[in-house]
Amino acid sequence: MQEEIKMEVDKSIKEESSDAPEMSYEERLELVNAIAKPMASKKLTKKIYKCIKKASKHKTYLRNGLKDVQKHLRKGETGLVVFAGDVYPIEIMCHLPIVCEDKNIPFCFTPSRLDIGTAMNVKRGSLMVLIKEHPDYKDLYDEVKSAMITLSTPL
Repeated sequence: MQEEIKMEVDKSIKEESSDAPEMSYEERLELVNAIAKPMASKKLTKKIYKCIKKASKHKTYLRNGLKDVQKHLRKGETGLVVFAGDVYPIEIMCHLPIVCEDKNIPFCFTPSRLDIGTAMNVKRGSLMVLIKEHPDYKDLYDEVKSAMITLSTPL
């Protein structure tokens, strides 16, 4: 005789993980590194994520990740660079803001690397992205670019 064993799935565990409270912008700011300056405002951060989302629909108009962005910056590509502020260890990317300054490429930091990944429709976070200009989102790109330039840059 074989007995049928039925397993019940504990739905309360599943619901708890999906209902995890979203961290606010201010809570994420507490987790950023000391060198994460200039930090984008809450409003600018939302516009940046929107621009990333639009750029991710076009191949080669969005470079993401440390190695890819670094390689294309050295090759001379231009655009906007968005860094994540909650990177650890910070030594892996702390030289790139200086590279951007030398090449006159606007850059800023956002509080969360996971939000950058979410904006690109990937499940993993991303340390940084390079957004290149495209006619489909030129207005938003120009708006974000001018806001990044006006952010106070550290000396």
